[in-house]
Amino acid sequence: MPVIRSTDAVTHEIHGARFVSYATPRTGSKELCAWRGEIPPGTKAPAHTVNREEILHVLIGNLRITLDGTTTDIAAGDSLIINPGATLAVENPTDQTALTWVTTSIGLTADLADGTRLTPPWAN
Repeated sequence: MPVIRSTDAVTHEIHGARFVSYATPRTGSKELCAWRGEIPPGTKAPAHTVNREEILHVLIGNLRITLDGTTTDIAAGDSLIINPGATLAVENPTDQTALTWVTTSIGLTADLADGTRLTPPWAN
């Protein structure tokens, strides 16, 4: 039975945020990836365009999301659907770290405005 204990999760840091990786091919997943995001106060991640659908659920705190040019605030209990090809920017304008749970399919990439392509290890 593939159980990933919190002590076995792998943490990655990029753009001021932490990604605590649970479900990946390395941990036994065949189709999906899942991770906890930790977005500290004042974090403003760069906009990026994704190639896979993502579901982002806010566990704790509040975030300001810009999705394809439209900005909205989301709070604990809210979920966001990010479709393939969408451009997403995440900001935490509050004084509390926001925690999220994100799922996507294996193979996610993110293209930044400067042409950089990220292949995040927590989603591959």
